[in-house]
Amino acid sequence: VQLQASGGGLVQAGGSLRLSCAASGRTFSSYAMGWFRQAPGKEREFVAAISWSGGSTYYADSVKGRFTISRDNAKNTVYLQMNSLKPEDTAVYYCAADPGGVVADAREYDYWGQGTLVTVSS
Repeated sequence: VQLQASGGGLVQAGGSLRLSCAASGRTFSSYAMGWFRQAPGKEREFVAAISWSGGSTYYADSVKGRFTISRDNAKNTVYLQMNSLKPEDTAVYYCAADPGGVVADAREYDYWGQGTLVTVSS
């Protein structure tokens, strides 16, 4: 599976962005998908994950209620809708594919996209 993330950019605090992650390969629908982020000088952290069917989701506490993960298996795409953005959300956001379940552990993800930069100004 090859992953291509897009949709990042510069936004003011309180604004919204929607990230997309397009996947190649016919097996996309068999993978759970996740979003992670890495801020400058910090370790990569889990943001959100969704099961292969879309029926189960999981969020980091820091984004719960503000971010929504979804997927369209017909389009081989997973999305991350980000609302009420804060300066601390500034990071490079990565999408990843996991052949297992909905998990926060980055070590469980086999495939990674190249990342898209989100910058939130105060």
